[in-house]
Amino acid sequence: MVPKPETLLRDLVALPSVNPAFLPAGDPRAGEWRVADFLTSLAAKAGLPIEFQKVFDGNPPRSNLLVRLQPASKVSRRIILAPHLDTVSADNFEPRIENGKLFGRGACDTKGSVAAMFGALLNLAASGRRPAETEILFVGLMDEENGQEGSRTFAKSNINGVLAIIGEPTELKVVTAHKGDLWLKLVTKGRAAHGSRPDLGVNAVHQMARVIDLLETKYQKLLQKRRHPILGHPTINVGAVRGGTQPNIVPDRCEIDIDRRTIPGESDRTVQREIIDFIRNAGLEVELINSKAKACMALETDPRNKFVQQLMSLTRQTAPLGVDYFSDAAVIASGGTPSVVFGPGNIAQAHTVNEWVSIRALERATDMLTHFLRSLP
Repeated sequence: MVPKPETLLRDLVALPSVNPAFLPAGDPRAGEWRVADFLTSLAAKAGLPIEFQKVFDGNPPRSNLLVRLQPASKVSRRIILAPHLDTVSADNFEPRIENGKLFGRGACDTKGSVAAMFGALLNLAASGRRPAETEILFVGLMDEENGQEGSRTFAKSNINGVLAIIGEPTELKVVTAHKGDLWLKLVTKGRAAHGSRPDLGVNAVHQMARVIDLLETKYQKLLQKRRHPILGHPTINVGAVRGGTQPNIVPDRCEIDIDRRTIPGESDRTVQREIIDFIRNAGLEVELINSKAKACMALETDPRNKFVQQLMSLTRQTAPLGVDYFSDAAVIASGGTPSVVFGPGNIAQAHTVNEWVSIRALERATDMLTHFLRSLP
């Protein structure tokens, strides 16, 4: 018997799956394995083939979970359902229901999508109504909240499909485009001196103040002239400033962390060159360091893809949508599979202290995905 979406999500939320990057080494709440084991048990009862795709070594290793629903005959195409299993901070693992909402860590981001996608897969398996030639592959991805190593490993595996639906809170809308994300560190260097004789030093904080003003004003205006039809314009945000040691010393170093959201057509390399040139043309000098080891590129999937159109018809959506946040969709798309983002919940609830998802939205997501999968050829 297939568990109800609400029951499935309650069980998932109750299982800690905090990304180890956010916890001390050895913390028992770290890792996606509890959720993966729980889903594996449900898949085994449904008679579905299971595979683990190792991403990181460990005890237990951190792996993507792959569960397949084979078609009635030979595989001609593949649809991929790919939510992530990890969450952020280690709190609120006791699910509670209040006023039609299910509260708990990961309820919105993104165990609600896990429950809807896995529930739809189980519905098809239980009904015996499999697509004729389309394989449905559920991929429970790990490490989305940190380095996206789960999706990066999967993208390199040559397991491609005609469409991947990435689980994230989109309010049950099909998202075909999202911005990329580039984190950069900028450093200014000065010369230390005694605070009573600032004329003998070069104040790195003052230099950086001019850089910040330049980025938040003139550079921001430049970006506003560059527009994407769905995503709008790129943005930049100075999120952290560090400089100096104490009031009576002229600071010889200052650094800032910036978040630069990109749109399709922009590359990390050209953006970095643009920022450096813009600052230097204003007569200022900085050192630039890329703070992200791997690229977080923008996503743009053709909404005319027939499977995208089919999914959009279920949402009664006439136009594609875009979002400002980055997701695994761009990574999966880079491996050759057209990707969209879809799931219950609103991104405004993600990562919050009282994270929640509407039970009605969860049920609708499960029903919509079930109908979509049943309609596949």
